Amino acid sequence: MKVSVGNKVVLIGAGDVGLAYSYALINQGVCDHLAIIDIDEKKLEGNVMDLNHGVVWAPSRTKVTKGTYEDCADAALVVICAGAAQKPGETRLQLVDKNMHIMKSIVDQVMASGFDGIFLVASNPVDILSYAVWKYSGLPAHRIIGSGTVLDSARFRYMMGELYEVAPTSVHAYIIGEHGDTELPVLSSATIAGVSMRKKLEKDPELESRLEKVFEETRDAAYTIIDAKGSTSYGIGMGLARITRAVLQNQDVALPVCCLLRGEYGEENIFIGTPAVIHRKGVRRAIELEITEHEMDRFKKSVKTLREIQENFFPAEENPAPAADE
Repeated sequence: MKVSVGNKVVLIGAGDVGLAYSYALINQGVCDHLAIIDIDEKKLEGNVMDLNHGVVWAPSRTKVTKGTYEDCADAALVVICAGAAQKPGETRLQLVDKNMHIMKSIVDQVMASGFDGIFLVASNPVDILSYAVWKYSGLPAHRIIGSGTVLDSARFRYMMGELYEVAPTSVHAYIIGEHGDTELPVLSSATIAGVSMRKKLEKDPELESRLEKVFEETRDAAYTIIDAKGSTSYGIGMGLARITRAVLQNQDVALPVCCLLRGEYGEENIFIGTPAVIHRKGVRRAIELEITEHEMDRFKKSVKTLREIQENFFPAEENPAPAADE
């Protein structure tokens, strides 16, 4: 498999999320060259100038340019943040009709450039659109990564940290499933400062209901933020930067992203949020967490919700089990 040896990133879509991601990349010195593509070229020119003026204070020099689809030819990573934004009161799944056509146009132009790298998808509904990018691009599935539940898991870790008065970095817990209303927390494998939540739940039967309220705040946080400021951006921007760093630095780190299942949780041929090991070639493998029967029931409901939407666009009979990646 040919893989770009450089650290060039092409960002498609310079809205709130794309710009937050760009800002995080530059502040962290993640890539060598960031090329940005957006339909509002005048505004893009201003943002490129503004970002470049901050590079002097960054940990390393990042070249920021106004890009075209030709930039994708030698990119290690193409990150898609373009698409219709989620409006107040609108679910992520309700965006699918608007964004499916946009995604097809974008992927066709990227692939026409000769792109042979990795796609990172952030546009919503991210699970469905990650599957679409796989189908439209023709690339092996391990080279398609969706942002998945990286933000949801970060929100949950933050809120659990607040509850237990410990830094969120000392909270290890995942949200899995759809990046949306049917996602679920995996409390059975969570730890707080090294202490197993499973044991806490066994000792305190009422704890699960209290933690469920924390999860509900996590799940619904996007609606609160969108209602207040129009979009979520900083959290997902930093989450995308974290995934990018894992890819470009070949980290083999487990992150809660959206990837293709190949039998994990008894499911195949669907992109959905689960921890996965990320390295320079994309997804090394999805990780199947040890979950309770109740958690599995909730996960299966999430899968069913996504399949019903997915099969409207990609009927099951047209989607045989994928061949092994190269």
